[in-house]
Amino acid sequence: MPQVMDAWQALADPTRRSVYARVATAPSSVSEIAHGLPVSRPAVSQHLRVLLDSRLVDVTRRGREQVYRARPEGLDAMRTELEAFWRGTLTSLKVLAELTYEAHDGGGGR
Repeated sequence: MPQVMDAWQALADPTRRSVYARVATAPSSVSEIAHGLPVSRPAVSQHLRVLLDSRLVDVTRRGREQVYRARPEGLDAMRTELEAFWRGTLTSLKVLAELTYEAHDGGGGR
């Protein structure tokens, strides 16, 4: 069984993000994904392997072609981490705003 790669690592590469974006838009074959990208079909296949190993995409057969599609739950862990970062940032901003308000208002109201 392949080692599962972290989704953050998998999507850190700009070309791989482009490949993922195409697959997320519509299920596609390697040829369809590679069309218009500045990389070869073998390179696209390598990027898809990383996306498979990171569980961001799934593959099925359509005749002789393999069709790649984004896994609906593939980004869940990233979304959870981003939401935690965002909550922390909002909490910090709230504390800063309250401290700034109290410093300017003197805490006594107007």
